[in-house]
Amino acid sequence: MNHATANHHAAPLLVLGCIVFGLGSLIVKFVPVGAYAIAFWRLAVAAVIFWLVGRFFGQKIPKSKKALKLGLLSGAFLGLDLALWHESIYAVGPGISTLLNSLQIFFLSAIGFFFFGERQSRLQVASLFIAICGVALIGSPEFGQNHHAVWGFASGIISGALLALSMIFIRETHKIERIPLFPMMLLVSLGGMAALILPALIFNADSLYPTTWHDVGLILIYGAVMQCLAWGLIAYSVPLLSLTLTGLLLLTEPVAALLIDYFWLHKPINALQWAGAALTLLAIYLGSLKNKHP
Repeated sequence: MNHATANHHAAPLLVLGCIVFGLGSLIVKFVPVGAYAIAFWRLAVAAVIFWLVGRFFGQKIPKSKKALKLGLLSGAFLGLDLALWHESIYAVGPGISTLLNSLQIFFLSAIGFFFFGERQSRLQVASLFIAICGVALIGSPEFGQNHHAVWGFASGIISGALLALSMIFIRETHKIERIPLFPMMLLVSLGGMAALILPALIFNADSLYPTTWHDVGLILIYGAVMQCLAWGLIAYSVPLLSLTLTGLLLLTEPVAALLIDYFWLHKPINALQWAGAALTLLAIYLGSLKNKHP
């Protein structure tokens, strides 16, 4: 495939990857395995796949011990991110939880400001204000009708912060040693698994394992398709597209999850919440544009 053809296919592949990610929330919703446990199994399936594919392509694990530690630490944050995103799915549904998780862009900006000296622009401040307004509009009806809303919003927002930390540590790992894709994702998967073992045993003692072959199959799909294939489509497509188009298309993930929530799971979402979702998506888009430019 030449470069022009690759660019032509990049946008639909990115949208497909984001939609498939959104569909993963349905597996979390319906498989009776705990939030921490299903995150562990998702990463375990992905680890096996990334190890096999890395071996096939001859990609090597990094030699630097510091790079190994940072890669595993990135995975630890990702594992906890997934678990809390799952908790948020249980509490407020796939749509709102995925939207809250997407707020990681603002945590990335905050980390850049406080630890890396990155300047904040008026656009960034405005996007943060818009996001706060959007989340408030989404949450106001939810808090009145759902007694799990507080935990759902808290876990969703914290999951976004953990995702941002995971991304930061991936970047710091590459500063020490440039690691090929599959070994890097293997390290991330292993780090996430290690971080999830104890919480899964404590909080999901009665729901550690899938109980039917149907559920086993869904967890295999969750790890292989959502963690490997969908992420791979996104990682392949992003470098081939303009930054503006990339930021816009990445919003298809929370949009897809919100539509699944409304049309498939029949979650009541009123006009005020739709307006809040639109404002939050706008804020995330504006924030992504700021974050992608030095």
